[in-house]
Amino acid sequence: MTDQHKSTAGHLLSLFTILIWGTTFISTKILLTDFTPVEILFFRFLIGYAVLFLLYPRPIRTKTFKEELLFISAGLCGVTLYFLIENIALTYTLASHVGVIVSIAPFFTAVLAHFFLEGEKLNVQFMIGFALALTGIVLIGFNGSLLQLNPVGDLLAFLAPAVWAVYSVLMRKISGLNHHTIGSTRTVFFYGLLFMLPVLFFHKFNFDLDRFHDISNVTNLLYLAFGASAICFVTWNLAVGILGAIKTSVYIYMVPVISVAASALILHEQITWATLAGTFLTLTGSYISERKHSTIGKRELRKTIRNT
Repeated sequence: MTDQHKSTAGHLLSLFTILIWGTTFISTKILLTDFTPVEILFFRFLIGYAVLFLLYPRPIRTKTFKEELLFISAGLCGVTLYFLIENIALTYTLASHVGVIVSIAPFFTAVLAHFFLEGEKLNVQFMIGFALALTGIVLIGFNGSLLQLNPVGDLLAFLAPAVWAVYSVLMRKISGLNHHTIGSTRTVFFYGLLFMLPVLFFHKFNFDLDRFHDISNVTNLLYLAFGASAICFVTWNLAVGILGAIKTSVYIYMVPVISVAASALILHEQITWATLAGTFLTLTGSYISERKHSTIGKRELRKTIRNT
């Protein structure tokens, strides 16, 4: 496969992943009627881990504890913390709010990349775009009325992309270790599930299986487990290995468009002028801030591909 074909494949993988992830807020919001945030998280990744194990049962053998620590940290950030924070945020605020706010993940990714990855430096253009996006987030949070502000949910939603940025940088480093992508993703899931166990203990996990008699619960949970977890984590990690953390994260800008539209169509959430204006400013600010990352030199692309 040529460099151009691999680059195209990376873009297609990113687009596919974001189309699925942009609607996960809807499924989670529906499941929150009968499940707690922790229960959704545990069932989702337990099923996802089982699927990945069936696809690639061979263990990943790291050479040093430092390499193993990358997987441990990725499991903590990308599975346990990110999705737990996001699911809890959905219990306090609208799904459309969460979908838009988490779209600022590329900003946090760029900040971390500035310090931990080569060739990524912050500039004035980045700060201007960041200011526009933050203005958009404020509009979405207020939703046209001071009385509709959900400070706890919106602040949690703001914290989630910061955690995801750490995961993105970690996966970029993991992709350079040349392990099998499915095996690497499964290992990350394993540590994520491991970190969930204490949380399950303190939140009184409910083993009641009657909830699974509801077809809506089953279909939404399987959608999160098979599609959004087992499949999409693999496709996203493949894309990061091909395109890099920053360029792949640009696709997260599409999340608010997908989630806001889906929230209106499926959950019948009201879309106000503030939500629309906030969405526009968030996307515009994100684009301006990250525009310099929209192109990648051939030399860097070839280096990235050789490391996958």
